[in-house]
Amino acid sequence: MTYRVLIVDDAEINLILFEALIKRMGNSEAIKFSNALQGLAWAKENDADLVIVDYMMPELNGMEFIHQFRATPGKEDIPVLMITANDQKQVRYRALDAGATDFLTKPVDKIEFMARANNMLQLGASRKSLADRAAWLAEEVRKATFEIVQRERETVIRLSKAAEYRDPETGAHILRMAHYSELIATGLGLPKAEQELLLEAAPMHDIGKVGIADNILLKPGRLTPEEFEFMKQHAVFGYEILKGSSSRVLQAGADIALGHHEKFDGSGYPQGLVGDAIPIFSRIVAVADVFDALTSERPYKKAWSLEQATEHIKAGAGTHFDPQCVEIFLSKWADVLEIRHRFTDDA
Repeated sequence: MTYRVLIVDDAEINLILFEALIKRMGNSEAIKFSNALQGLAWAKENDADLVIVDYMMPELNGMEFIHQFRATPGKEDIPVLMITANDQKQVRYRALDAGATDFLTKPVDKIEFMARANNMLQLGASRKSLADRAAWLAEEVRKATFEIVQRERETVIRLSKAAEYRDPETGAHILRMAHYSELIATGLGLPKAEQELLLEAAPMHDIGKVGIADNILLKPGRLTPEEFEFMKQHAVFGYEILKGSSSRVLQAGADIALGHHEKFDGSGYPQGLVGDAIPIFSRIVAVADVFDALTSERPYKKAWSLEQATEHIKAGAGTHFDPQCVEIFLSKWADVLEIRHRFTDDA
């Protein structure tokens, strides 16, 4: 490995001397600048393993050089050796505060110069090796975490499909409504992690239907008031199934299952929550779920047209749905159509 050592000094004799000493160390090449501004420009755009800078220079002194160098992204840990004729402690303190790693005073002792320069090169190499190792470990952790997340996501989808197989809906429905939900969350400006969490948890909104008797769940006609009251329990059943998990996805799924039939004006179920008291995930899923249910064909109904479903969603803003969620959903119409095209029902 060949180290790159940047030398910035306005005295040509010093540049020649320091370059010669760097070459004597072996495995090192010197890049020299007598103009501090030019040296700084090079340092910002290129990688050096060590920077040697003089203190007293015209246009830009060593202290300001280090300030600007350290302020450049990616240059925070590169060793900097300041050389000055001034041996006062206050100058040394300022050099260290500015970001200097070490310093030498003129006249420079050749043996000490090479020893300190070599030590800083080795220190920088060790730091880089540790950083590379940390990056490798972080990547391995990311891969392992990704596999766990993928397994958890698959489990959630299969668990959600268990409810869908008992209900005359399709697996494509849970994927569409989940992506519609993510679309709304993006428009609301929710953090990326929250958007992804909602995408993974939304498919569990109706998991509680596994607790509904077939004669009610699969009834082709209109439910009686008593049957509908029992049907409404699927929100609570879903919450009971998912609550208490250590998984953030299942925790979010529990809240969504409980709240996705709440209405913005308080007329929903099971708790009759009003407005912002309804969790944001549930308010989002309410729009996504109803829209996809309306526009999907079922054994007991024909699919609504997109125009009919859109008008229904608009009419429900402020009563059934959070107006902001409705506004964002409709403003991303091209994305809505793309999701519908991507996740089609199986024949």
